[in-house]
Amino acid sequence: MKPIPATEAEWKERLAPEEYHILREKGTERAYTGMYWDHHEDGTYTCKGCGSVLFSSSQKFDSHCGWPSYFDAIDSGAIKTAPDYSHGMIRTEIMCATCGGHLGHVFDDGPQPTGLRYCVNSASISFVPDSAQTSEK
Repeated sequence: MKPIPATEAEWKERLAPEEYHILREKGTERAYTGMYWDHHEDGTYTCKGCGSVLFSSSQKFDSHCGWPSYFDAIDSGAIKTAPDYSHGMIRTEIMCATCGGHLGHVFDDGPQPTGLRYCVNSASISFVPDSAQTSEK
């Protein structure tokens, strides 16, 4: 993992404009436009801001909402939540527990075993295929 930037100027230098808007300004990408909403390879999804491991492909499911969706995080400590009352809605924001980057929202309409749907912006995550993890060992 890279050291976490201390200033917004450092974040702007590290992240592409859309990544910065989503991770640091709590933006969102349009549905069905992100690179991972219809992605089906085996591997893990990491935070684009700091590289922390967040989700596994085994937790991903097709929610038909246009964003990558997961029924659980890879580790309960990887994600932190906060109430989000923006845009006239009541939602629960999800953020990377390591760097605080905005990932998306979690809803209670997902599949079992958790009943949750972590709805994530593709621009806030990176994908590491299982084959890459195996070759690094």
